[in-house]
Amino acid sequence: MSLAGHRDFRLLWFGETTSSLGSSVASVALPLVAVVTLQANTFTVGLLAAAAWLPWLFIGLPAGALVDRVAKRPLMLACNLASMLLFASVPVAAWFGFLTVTQLLVVALLGGTAKVFFATAYRVYLPTLVSGDDLLEANAKLQGSESAVQVAGPGIAGPLAQVFGAVSGLLADAVSFGVSVLCLRSIRTREERPERTTTDRLRDEIADGLRFVVHDRFLRLLTVFGAISNIALMGYESISVVVLVRDLGAGPATVGVVLALASAGGVFGALLAGRLSARFGSARAFLLCEVSAAPMLILGPLSGPGWGLALFVAGGFGLGAGVVTSNVISSTFRQRYCPPELFGRITASTAVLNYGAIPLGALLGGTLGQTLGVRETLWIMAGLQLASIAVLVFSPLRTLRDFPAAAARPPLRPRYVHAIE
Repeated sequence: MSLAGHRDFRLLWFGETTSSLGSSVASVALPLVAVVTLQANTFTVGLLAAAAWLPWLFIGLPAGALVDRVAKRPLMLACNLASMLLFASVPVAAWFGFLTVTQLLVVALLGGTAKVFFATAYRVYLPTLVSGDDLLEANAKLQGSESAVQVAGPGIAGPLAQVFGAVSGLLADAVSFGVSVLCLRSIRTREERPERTTTDRLRDEIADGLRFVVHDRFLRLLTVFGAISNIALMGYESISVVVLVRDLGAGPATVGVVLALASAGGVFGALLAGRLSARFGSARAFLLCEVSAAPMLILGPLSGPGWGLALFVAGGFGLGAGVVTSNVISSTFRQRYCPPELFGRITASTAVLNYGAIPLGALLGGTLGQTLGVRETLWIMAGLQLASIAVLVFSPLRTLRDFPAAAARPPLRPRYVHAIE
């Protein structure tokens, strides 16, 4: 069935796009609330960014095992309901004069916890809704719309903050989660509840996913690269609003426009993913995109006030194009390659290191920005991103045209019962 006529995929796509739009607005609104409303320092802004991703380090592995045990759609519904209430609490507190940095940190932390379960379940749920032949198209559409709303989100967040106050962006995020809940409830496809044996133990199930990743050279490579890259990218991104507001003199509306234009590269990248993969092969296209994207970060610290902001936009555009294209290709590879019964645990095992690196990058960016200066920190993060490319360039990936199909590797049976030493 064509995805254009796939009702349930359209509902998932629309709901997730709306939710992503709200999250994109909130990604700008949250640091703006901290910087403009609560006068927070650079380290606190970095800490806020870290809090949203910190749960991956602590609950990512058990979340993957738990996701493999339960039906995915009800879990996703519960996560979005919780997120809706959490983000709605911020404007309510602001209206009554009780908003504090502590509440922002708690909301970011708990919202991040809900995101761990939702993101893990979401990746596992998609292959049950879409056939394997349509996965690349589905991922391209989802990544493309996510990139599009990352363009629209900052563009909405800036004027909202200018006219209604920064907390209005978090109210928009809460509403977007509500729309996603309605879409998920309307999906008719029902997944089968995973079967479990009486001997399954949580630690054994976690070990299955870890062992698969550690023993697989492609998943291991992508995980290590992703962790290093995410430290650099998040260290860069966590202080971007501070750089634009305090170093380059941009107001809230200008910040929104700059970040929106910079994010437009992701839309371009999602449109190119299928063509590049077909022309060069999935592995070569992935490597080409990452190698091309990394140097674009150098343009950030070279930017200046006024027309100098164009360099910041160009760097973000080029980075987004390369990273989103590579994400579409690598996500499709994982969904086709990994055994379905282990996919939740494999996803969580890689995400713990990949996403667990994000709060470390945010804290590093905030700390270095506070001590060395924000422009110096951008240079350091750009250098680290360039260094991360060596992990790919000096790997077996450079000799391949395509990533292997699932049949190229026998599935790992979930029989291991010992934790990895």
